[in-house]
Amino acid sequence: MKFSVVEQSAIEVATPCLIIGVHEQARLRGAAAAVNKASGGRLLKMLKSGDIATQVGKTFLWTEVPGVKADRVLVVGCGKAEDFGASALQAATAGAIAFLAGRNVRAVVCALPELTITGQTASWRTRLCALACAFGAYRYTATKARSARRSAVSRVSFLGDKTLRKPLREAAAMASGIERARELGNLPPNICTPSYIAQECRSLAEKLPNCKSRVLSRKELENLGMGCLLGVSQGSAHPPKLVVLTYQGAAKSAAPVVLVGKGITFDTGGISLKPGKGMDEMKYDMCGAASVIGAFAACAALKLKINLVTLVPAVENMPDGKSYRPGDVLTSMSGQTVEVLNTDAEGRLILCDALTYAERYKPQAVVDVATLTGACVIALGKHASGLMTPHDKLANELVEAGEDTHDRAWRLPLWDDYQPQLDTPYADMQNIGGPSAGAITAGCFLSRFTKAFDWAHLDIAGSGWDGGTKNGASGRPVALLTQFLINRAG
Repeated sequence: MKFSVVEQSAIEVATPCLIIGVHEQARLRGAAAAVNKASGGRLLKMLKSGDIATQVGKTFLWTEVPGVKADRVLVVGCGKAEDFGASALQAATAGAIAFLAGRNVRAVVCALPELTITGQTASWRTRLCALACAFGAYRYTATKARSARRSAVSRVSFLGDKTLRKPLREAAAMASGIERARELGNLPPNICTPSYIAQECRSLAEKLPNCKSRVLSRKELENLGMGCLLGVSQGSAHPPKLVVLTYQGAAKSAAPVVLVGKGITFDTGGISLKPGKGMDEMKYDMCGAASVIGAFAACAALKLKINLVTLVPAVENMPDGKSYRPGDVLTSMSGQTVEVLNTDAEGRLILCDALTYAERYKPQAVVDVATLTGACVIALGKHASGLMTPHDKLANELVEAGEDTHDRAWRLPLWDDYQPQLDTPYADMQNIGGPSAGAITAGCFLSRFTKAFDWAHLDIAGSGWDGGTKNGASGRPVALLTQFLINRAG
């Protein structure tokens, strides 16, 4: 999606569609007030008569509006002015763009950022609105017949001045990364295999400036001693991969940030087989990988003055005669041994070896992202990603980046009190900590492989996708990660 700025008034701009917002009690501001005046008060009249609903996301398409140069005006409900916040702006914007899908509207002018949000600037509102536009315009079409595809808005202009160019440039990069992550997440598992992810990363690195890629195959992983990652992959016909993406935007001597993304391209649970209902959604178990790839692409597109390494351990977890099983003891790359009590707690096993591999880069910080635990969904639902780290400064950076992009994370404790739940007489640790505090004990497990650097873990099991017939992969937390990198780059 392309974003631009229009330095004209709402009623003077010529566009296929002008999008304006209205609050309850017919409180008109900015573009809505201008349209009402130009039309001789017709907008206010329709609002008072109830012809236009003002609940958040409700839409009314108005054609041939007197005194307005736009071909159409899409009036979007924004609820109560005093309650209007980031979530309402996102919902109203994404709903408006989605409404226009299939209506042969490719370009719009959006005036929704004019609506005030307490404590937020016009630049902030515009960037958030731009991201919501891209989210609302996205349609998965990769495995659909061409006849089933619908036109969507591809160009959005915002009323304002040159001060909006920087936030829109950031939004364009973030939106492209989010779309890439959503597309990878939504692909079916017979297409999006470990080898497919590896090839996509190779192609990405070839297209982006200052980027390189490397893909480690099974033999190389064996030579590195990645027994945990290889153990998970044993039952699959698809060979495991460890993808390494590097971006150099700063001096070679500068320590990089390392992002690690869980890439389970399909998760049956292995021998600890999942129930059949909803198992199709386990294609989303690589959304952590998809998000770090999307953030990598956004970072390179913005040409940030930072060095970045992105690691993607990509495997499939399948039941087979060769599968690893409950009771097995695996030796990780770090040399620590792990007793497997549940083969469906596999994400932490591939991540632990990737985290050990990250040590060689002497990173300034490492952040792993994973659809790791159902327990995190129970704790936080779909709205917040779970954040765990022993490092307060890093936690504050990530929380702040999430607030700044409205891609929020909530910190959970990572106290030593939880560590004994991983004790076992048969290995250095077991791969599950029992029924209580499942998200936290998963974080405790990963913490045992991160002593050499500052590290944080983001559990996106709830925020990474919407199941059923909803939006599919969400692309989160690409925006959070990109903002974190922007801030680190200074």
